[in-house]
Amino acid sequence: MREAGRADVPELVGLMRAFYAEAGFTLDEEMAAAGFAALLADARLGRVWLIDPAAGYIVVTFVHAMEYGGMTAVVDDFYVRPEARGEGLGKAALAAARRASEELGMRAMRVEVAVDNLAAQAVYRSAGFEPLPGHGLMAVTLAPSCSAPEPENGGSSRAAV
Repeated sequence: MREAGRADVPELVGLMRAFYAEAGFTLDEEMAAAGFAALLADARLGRVWLIDPAAGYIVVTFVHAMEYGGMTAVVDDFYVRPEARGEGLGKAALAAARRASEELGMRAMRVEVAVDNLAAQAVYRSAGFEPLPGHGLMAVTLAPSCSAPEPENGGSSRAAV
């Protein structure tokens, strides 16, 4: 695994396209490229790593959380190509991202995972993540996202590990 740089944006967008397509979403590639560029331009926002050799990527963003009294890391996007799954790459990538987050002083690491994605949940559990009892995830959209469900299947839970 290696930290991504600005020159990696086209490869990252390609991986993100594959990730979203697998989950039944189309990707606004221009918006995705702009998102990667913004994140890679400001280390205060988070980190992006490529899982070598072109096997996937992991995006970790940073947020201040009062609950933890400081900065926390959020696994925002995590994808391993289907042909590279089952080789321990996902678990190794999460371990490396955790180490990097600890070195950067993050106080916790969180992830959003679909309730029906048991394979991803198993990977996260093997990396030390645990469900947060009594917590639920809610959101309000303030601006368009870079994904939309494919019209033919209505979309599905987005997570591929």
